[in-house]
Amino acid sequence: MNVQRAKEICELPELVKVSLNGVPIYIQHVDDRSETARIYPLNDPQNEQEVSFDSLREH
Repeated sequence: MNVQRAKEICELPELVKVSLNGVPIYIQHVDDRSETARIYPLNDPQNEQEVSFDSLREH
């Protein structure tokens, strides 16, 4: 996924299907300087992580 699309998804009011290693996630924040996104698995909101954009997949 590229930076611009990650930002668009983060700003949309509806949930867009995105996954990290096959696990559905929610994008909380996008940092274009470090090219990372703050995410958490939908089934485990307490498990926040910083990941690179290229590891995210939109479905």
